[in-house]
This record gives sequence, C-alpha cells and structure tokens, in this order.
Amino acid sequence: MASVAGLLMGVCACGGGSSNSSPPDQGNNTPPPPPQVVLDPQYTATAATPFVAGCERGGLGGTNFANAEVEPHFSADPSNPQRFYGAWQQDRWSTGGASGVAIGVSNDGGRSWSQRYPAFSRCAGGNAANGGDYERASDPWVTVSADGVAHAIVIAFNGAALAPGSLSSVLVSRSLDAGNTWSTPTTLVREGGDAFHDKQTMTADPFDARFVYAVWDRISSANTGPTWFARSVDGGASWEPARPIFDPGVNRQTLGNIIVVLPNGTLVNVYSQIDAVNSGINAYLDLIRSTDNGQTWSPPIRINQQVSVGTVDPETGVRVRDGSLVPSIAVKPDGGLVVAWQDSRFSQGARDAILVSHSDDGGFTWTAPVQASAGPNVAAFLPVLHVRNDGMVGMTYYDLRGNTNDRNSLLASVWLARSTDAVTWRESQVAAAFDLDTAPLAAAGNASGYFVGDYHGLSSSGLVFIPFFARTTANAANRTDIFAAPAISATQTVAALAAEIRAQPEPKIEPEPALHMTAELSRRVSENIAGVMKIKSPTRPPLRRRRV
Repeated sequence: MASVAGLLMGVCACGGGSSNSSPPDQGNNTPPPPPQVVLDPQYTATAATPFVAGCERGGLGGTNFANAEVEPHFSADPSNPQRFYGAWQQDRWSTGGASGVAIGVSNDGGRSWSQRYPAFSRCAGGNAANGGDYERASDPWVTVSADGVAHAIVIAFNGAALAPGSLSSVLVSRSLDAGNTWSTPTTLVREGGDAFHDKQTMTADPFDARFVYAVWDRISSANTGPTWFARSVDGGASWEPARPIFDPGVNRQTLGNIIVVLPNGTLVNVYSQIDAVNSGINAYLDLIRSTDNGQTWSPPIRINQQVSVGTVDPETGVRVRDGSLVPSIAVKPDGGLVVAWQDSRFSQGARDAILVSHSDDGGFTWTAPVQASAGPNVAAFLPVLHVRNDGMVGMTYYDLRGNTNDRNSLLASVWLARSTDAVTWRESQVAAAFDLDTAPLAAAGNASGYFVGDYHGLSSSGLVFIPFFARTTANAANRTDIFAAPAISATQTVAALAAEIRAQPEPKIEPEPALHMTAELSRRVSENIAGVMKIKSPTRPPLRRRRV
C-alpha cells in the first residue's frame, strides 16, 4: 500500500481537520461568517466540459448546468496503490441526468487527474453504431478488478421515465490500459416506455478477477420494481443476460442495490425496499445473499426500518436531494459488514442523522443502530462507508452544522468519521462550509432540490482515507466541481485510534430509541419516500421517482 509520505509529496502546510466555531457578534443581527477551517489539501478532479451546447439533440428540455459535475463515485486500483478512478455526471440537467459521464484517473494518490468521456451518450460521441445513442446518462459508478481492469456502468435514457416512446438502458464499458481508453459500451438491458432501469451499481470481485457483478432496480408501468442482476465471468469481456433476482411484488420496489463480496466469496446485496400500502409508504433496509457467485439468491433478510424525513433548508424549506433511500455498505477484512443510512429516529422525526449498524455473521443478524453523525440539531445526509485494509472503518457525510440563519445561503460541510468498532466514532472536517443553494437545482415535481448527488466516494491508500465529493464553487458558470481530499491529518493506525478513544472521555452512546411511528412521523416519512419513488399506492395516484 502507499505510504503516508507518498501522499505528502508536494503538499505543504497540511493542517488539522477540525474547526472551532466563534460565537456570533452580539452587537448586531448580521449572521456570523462561517468559521475559518484549516483543512488537508483538496485536489480538483474535474475539468472544463468538452461538450458543445445542443449536443443532446433531445426533447427532455430543462436547464443545462454546463461545467457542473455531480454525483461522484470512487475506486482504488488493487494493482497500483497510487491509482484511483473517479466517475461523475458531467453537465447536469434540471430535468434529470447529465449530458454525459466523465471518468477521471489519478496515478499519484489523487493529486492530479486526467479525464475521459466514454461514449455513453450523444454528447460523448455515442451513436446507434456504438451503442451510445442516448440523450442523457446518469448514476455513474466505477470499480476495478484485482488485475487492474477498470469497469464503468451508467444508466442512459431518452425521453421521460415511463413515457411513450422513451428508452431506458444500462450500459457498461471497461479499460484495459489504466483508464486511457474505454471500450465501446455494452448494453446489459434496453427497454421502451413500459420500464425504467435505475440506480445501478457494479462490483468487481476483489478475490477473483473473472467475476464482475451489476445490480439495479427496474421500475415498470405495472407498479413493480424488482432487483435486476447481470454478471460477467470473463473480466467484463462479455456479460450474461440480465435477469431479476428479487421481486417484492406489486406496489413495492427496491432501490439503492449494491453488492459486496465477503472473504469467503459470498455475495451480499443490500437495498432499500419500499412498500406502498393503504396506511402509507414504508421503507426498509434489507439484503439478499448468494453463495454461488450470483447464480441463486437467498430470501430477504431485514436489517432495520428506514425512518428518513429528508433534508430541507431550515430557513426556506427548499429540499435538498439527498441519499434518503440509498444505503451504503462496506466489508471488513474479517468478513464483518457495516451499513449506514439516513434516519430520523434519534430526534423523533425532527431531522435525519447518520445511523450505522454492523453484522459479524455475514449479514444474518445486525446490531441496534448507533448515531454516527456528530452535529447536534442539524440534518446529516449522504453517508458513504469504506473500510481500510487494516480494518479501520471510515465514513464521509454532509451536514448543515456550518449553516447560519441567512435565507440567502445554505451552508453545508463534509466530514470524515472513523471507528475501530463501528460504534464509537471520531471525526474531522473534510471541506469547509460551502453554499449548497448555488448547486444545480432539480426540477419541481421530481424531488426538487439542491443536487450534488445521491452518493459520493470514499477510498483509501495505506492509512490515508481519501474522500471524493462534490461541492459548490460560487461560480455560476461552473456551479460544482469534484474534489479528492486525502485526509492526511486524520491518519492513525487502528491501535492508535483505539488508544485515543480509551484515553479521552468517551462520548455517550445513546441507545436506539423505541421506534414510535406516530401518525405525524408516518406522514412525513411517507411524503419523503413519495418524493423519490415511482411506485403506486393503492389509495394514491401514481408516484414518480426523482429524476436521476
């Protein structure tokens, strides 16, 4: 693995990762400026858009935020500890998706980046001959096999979801030369207006480079939403036909499917299951398992209920597009599993926090969740987990603790939390507060709100966690960029962090509160789910999934 010294090359004045807030000025009503924070260096992964105006040539309409990059994913190359791959939406649209998807590659631990634009969309050179004749691409994901082959996956679509004449596809591409070139996209599935394929992820088997797994949900006009799956058994050279592996039934669907591989080869697919019933809409965190590389799958195992009320600007009520129904999961070297999700139970529905639960038996049983986000009385959202090779658990997330009462701004920050046991956490600040209300805005009626992504990225090099995230820039012509931020000041061994926790007064770990789903909390949870789904409740009109 890379040394800390390797990541420090060319870096000077590396400060600590935490901040102290000054009290507000008592002499007037002017909101205090955000606190000055000394942070580890942050490196821009993105570049000016290569796409020309009008390249989409489609009919979806909306506002195009040229140069706005959002929703990054991040993966390390097991064959080269200094090489990392990032993927993100390039030129976000208010009506969903982006003009294309970019793949970034760093060969020096995240400090410098090159960009490539696989032909997943028309703007990126896609056409009928090369499988990329699509107006929009979205939900980028990248993974790297043990032999260094990189794989990317997206959804691509024409027209509005489930509309007559629309198209919906899942596309994959791979690189055999360290990200310099990418193969012609392979289509895993392509359907017309009766279905929409959504929120796909892909996992290269870390123990066997032959296997690559893709998983997503398929929403239908018949109000079903099963989990679909495809796999490659030859390192991505070819793919088996896509097929459903779990169907929750009518008026139900899955979302946020993601596969991890245990050291014994078992696959664990975690997802949110959403049930639309007469009493409202409920969400649950569930999983299925496969012990034969994805050929067969177990019945569902329930982890917990999801009680997310979503994130809003506390001054204006404008929504933030967050990860309400997109869980995160990571595997420890000993096979332990850790999951994180947004949930409001610790505040009795007042706001979402980040909850974490873990399993020591391969996902069959789970601990009561703990609240891992530290900001008091503010919403926390978009958790992403990663486990270092030595077993240290890391998690990045956004929250609003740097916000003020100024209605003209919404200040969000990015944090890195670390734990040796997935119960007690220590955190440091990754990014200083930035103004979220200058982010691209999703259109009304489609879970409208400020959008930096439904997820972001986190990986590591040696003992250094590397967050990979989107934030605003205060530049209307370039609203967001993607940054890699090696958390050098937070570098500790597992033993050192454990000793620090023992030496300091341990923060009180609140027990999981009894979950009382009052009528008001049920209503708020149901409304939040309704804002992001395409399922139909028996007593409600059809619901529509948020624009991808």
